[in-house]
Amino acid sequence: MAQTLGLMLLSMFITFVLLVPFIDFLYKLKLRRQKQRTVDIFDNPTPFFDKSHGWKEGTPFGGGLLIIGVVSALSLWAYGLLDVSINGWEVFVLLFTFISFGILGFYDDLKKLVGASGKKMGLFGLRFRYKFLIQWILAFIISGIIFYQLGYNFIFIRGFGLASLGLLFIPFAAFVIVSFTNAFNIADGLDGLAPGLLLICLGAFLAISADQLDESLRVFTAVLMGSMVAFLYFNIYKARIWLGDVGSLSLGAVLAVIGLLTGKILAIAFIGGVFVIEVGSSLIQILSKKFLGRKILPVSPFHLYLQKMGWDEPKIVMRAWLLGFFFAILGLFIAFVK
Repeated sequence: MAQTLGLMLLSMFITFVLLVPFIDFLYKLKLRRQKQRTVDIFDNPTPFFDKSHGWKEGTPFGGGLLIIGVVSALSLWAYGLLDVSINGWEVFVLLFTFISFGILGFYDDLKKLVGASGKKMGLFGLRFRYKFLIQWILAFIISGIIFYQLGYNFIFIRGFGLASLGLLFIPFAAFVIVSFTNAFNIADGLDGLAPGLLLICLGAFLAISADQLDESLRVFTAVLMGSMVAFLYFNIYKARIWLGDVGSLSLGAVLAVIGLLTGKILAIAFIGGVFVIEVGSSLIQILSKKFLGRKILPVSPFHLYLQKMGWDEPKIVMRAWLLGFFFAILGLFIAFVK
């Protein structure tokens, strides 16, 4: 436990010290939100977002780049220094997920600045169909490694125990990874919302990994938690920096992989319950427009709906954190009760 807390504090300190000069660096790169018509991850225009968040123009994004660098470097240092039992393939799959989805997100972030035509590149980075395809390719690679190299082919269901899926585990795990990647990206629309929810989820998975004596997972989760605490200080309302796609895609994917490596599949859906609500509300909106010809909600995702109802941004975020804490406790109960 002392090692875990020490790593968390060290990661928090390093990230905090580096963030101020990093924010200045992003301003020099002009990697910040531009005044333009934005679209959501499904390439749909979001006029309400533009209207209600116009004052955020100029805020730099790309904070995920620093988090990936700090967490990856510090995790590798900790694995080599600490006297703990490390699973090499588990470390590889965590870092590969973190970095590969980060690269995809960073490419999308850069596309926001090149002024490419909307028809060819999308108005806001990559078109969703291309990003979605690459996400699935990466997710299948990661799921294959988890299946073939780590031997995961099961899910734990409370009341039934372990249930083997065989090769079906690979597409199932890929679905979980892609779902949480996009859920996190969708939720990262209000200052502090997604990073705060991520911290709550990581705290739950840290408890599970400690109970399972999974040192590889425990070290990585602790380092990531510390870095996210420091980032959240600068990301809460009114944010001085945003994650960008480089952060939201990498963090959403690695959250899913952390959950998969615990073997508590059902618990993942509850621990990340607010993320499920966010992506679910967007999916319902898309399906209702496609099959019913009308929107069920005035706007989506759910946090924008609450904002349109008149809720202040900090109120939405803090109550989402409370709901996330409830879901995390519920998920832990499901994970631990036999």
